[in-house]
Amino acid sequence: MAEALKDLYNYNLISKIANEITNVYSNFNRDTFIEKIFDEKWEDKTLKERMRHITICLGELLPSNYEESIEILSSILNKFPTNQLSSIIYPDFVEVYGLEHWDQSMEALELFTQHSTSEFAVRPFIVQDQERMMAQMLKWSTHHNEHVRRLASEGCRPKLPWGMVLKNLKLDPTPILSILENLKEDESLYVRKSVANNLNDISKDHPNLVLKIAKEWYGKNPNTNWIIKHACRTLLKKGNIEALTIFGFQTTNAINIENFQLQSDKIEIGEDLNFSFKIHSDEPTSIKIRIEFAIDYVKAKGNRTKKIFKISENTIEKDKTLSYNKSHSFKNLSTRKHYPGQHTISLLINGAECGSCDFIVE
Repeated sequence: MAEALKDLYNYNLISKIANEITNVYSNFNRDTFIEKIFDEKWEDKTLKERMRHITICLGELLPSNYEESIEILSSILNKFPTNQLSSIIYPDFVEVYGLEHWDQSMEALELFTQHSTSEFAVRPFIVQDQERMMAQMLKWSTHHNEHVRRLASEGCRPKLPWGMVLKNLKLDPTPILSILENLKEDESLYVRKSVANNLNDISKDHPNLVLKIAKEWYGKNPNTNWIIKHACRTLLKKGNIEALTIFGFQTTNAINIENFQLQSDKIEIGEDLNFSFKIHSDEPTSIKIRIEFAIDYVKAKGNRTKKIFKISENTIEKDKTLSYNKSHSFKNLSTRKHYPGQHTISLLINGAECGSCDFIVE
């Protein structure tokens, strides 16, 4: 059985943190720290709750002088592997205790993000003083370290998963754009993914703005092209005609779905839905096609909600036929629970629905 993510924070890690702090700060009460961490509520705490609990315990036992505490935490960073989710406690300390110590906190966040990520910790600073913090992030967007450049984008995503929604940037994302402009040709895939995700966030509330950027940026640099394609994924799934056109997926009535069938029109929760179909083209020239399927899921209250899944992107020639055999799992997941009832599966070509079948989940 896979280890729960929250168990990254375990006795071995806490003991090592306590030992390393004691080595540089002799007044640190190692035993009290460990006792405070593993209280009677520890086992029930989620990952984020454990992280914040560790932060608070550190705040109670480190020096009351914030700058001193940051120096202590900074000095032990190299004793731990880099790029570890567990090390997010260090930027979290800045988030909790550093809002009134701007300069020291900026230096700390820049350092700590190179060992884990400060993407959550910067957000209260944005809320406190958006103009000042966005100026700092614009500066970070030209940093030599890819982790710091990524922070410039990831930290100001309007809808960062697990992070607080940045309501002002959700309403008006224009302060973000100069940061993304600096990163649009970045050599680091790590950074480019963040830029794409930021734009995808923006597209959910400001699709026309992202379409405008996509048209201006696309076709000028391979790295930028990758960003734009990934950034437009929500628009593409929604069948947005402008987005599809940018990437060469044209509206057509000359693409036909043939022999669309389900292996069974009844399945049980936990089984796979198996289906097959063929695509035939009557277009006079070759045409790019984006092939997707959508499932209208039955929800707990009996209503249905649609989810779209990409199959492939391809080019089809006149009078050619492409054949597909696919399966889709109806196993319950932490992110999706299945319910019995009549579902519908539909095929989409370049955003347009081209056929559907009903089936029963039992």
